[in-house]
Amino acid sequence: MIANRDLAPERQTHLGEIVQQRGAMRVEELTELLGVSPATIRRDLEALEDAGQLRRVHGGAISVQGRMAEPLFDDKTSIAATEKRAIAVEAAKLINTDDTIYLDGGSTVLELAMLLKTRNDITVVTNSLRAAAELSTSDLALILVGGELRKRSQTTVGALTRKIIDELHIDIAFMGTIGLTLQEGMTTTSPAEAYTKELIMAHSNRTVLLVDSAKIGKISFARAGDLKELDTLITDRGIDTTVRKQLRKCVNLIEAESSVRSDTNCV
Repeated sequence: MIANRDLAPERQTHLGEIVQQRGAMRVEELTELLGVSPATIRRDLEALEDAGQLRRVHGGAISVQGRMAEPLFDDKTSIAATEKRAIAVEAAKLINTDDTIYLDGGSTVLELAMLLKTRNDITVVTNSLRAAAELSTSDLALILVGGELRKRSQTTVGALTRKIIDELHIDIAFMGTIGLTLQEGMTTTSPAEAYTKELIMAHSNRTVLLVDSAKIGKISFARAGDLKELDTLITDRGIDTTVRKQLRKCVNLIEAESSVRSDTNCV
């Protein structure tokens, strides 16, 4: 292992570059990449944090430049509002009579919930308090997933959600995300929320990600699923041309008010 103190500046520079490029890294990942002990990695992370180059979190570090912070829920609703509404309209077209669907947390999925208030022919499962409130006076069947309340996202998350999710079979899971990249897939700020997201996707026939284009190419701390786990991705027309071509190889890509079928050859 390269623990020589004379190599520390060079190693720390490399470590900082890795975290900046990937947005978030765990101690064990950095240990394997750099061939040093976890204790050495933690000392390097401390030095880099003191220099303002990254921020340490439990189990690793995140970039202060490229990471996606999560705004408060009420602040999120005003960001890219027009795009989110268009995405929700496309998502609603995928729901058939007698479907059981899942609504994840997030402001784009909440837009979808608003469009479903007049439906009485579907069952909705959700861990979102905001989505549940929107649908509480509707005539559709509504099931709430219990668990630990995460106030920032207004969702129930964590291990307790398994008790209900394990008993359910979902036709379509409509998911949100803080960030999405080709390499890291879906990421969010909370490991507990990532856990529940992955759990529900494993219990769903189809997974549909609703994400505005501003989040594509961004990364947050906790990985919440690989791109290959998605059947459909719905975004707006602001997506980068190169990224669009790459995404079409992996998923059925729908841009608001227009859809393109993929060749499903994800690498």
